[in-house]
Amino acid sequence: MHESNHHEKGKTLTPKALAKKIAAFALSKKAQDVVLLDLRKLTTMADYFVICSADSDTQVRAIADAIRDGAEKAGEQVWHDEGHGESTWVLLDFVDVVVHVFHKETRSFYNLEKLWGDAKFEHIEDKPAATTTRRKARLPKKLAHS
Repeated sequence: MHESNHHEKGKTLTPKALAKKIAAFALSKKAQDVVLLDLRKLTTMADYFVICSADSDTQVRAIADAIRDGAEKAGEQVWHDEGHGESTWVLLDFVDVVVHVFHKETRSFYNLEKLWGDAKFEHIEDKPAATTTRRKARLPKKLAHS
């Protein structure tokens, strides 16, 4: 199992916590089909991949920017960045976590999920803000009896 030897001073997030945060940053820009691949038993290249899709080149850029900015605020720096000018596939390498932001068509062409089919997959979905069940609105007693 690959344990990270790449952590720099000041980093406090575990690779899995960083991957989850990155997924949340992607969802904040309406990323679709967000998947976390656990690669720890398969390669020393990275612990996790985060893969997501966007409908347009503009959205690919917006998602990548949100991930980069959010990670930076959390004290994590992108070690390597590819494809930003192209905007059909942006790769952000945080060493232990590698992020792939794809245009939908590009994602299906490269099909990383099939290529890494032995990885453990976790689909990440946007959670509703309120987790409590809504109660029926009650009318004030004065109105209810009138």
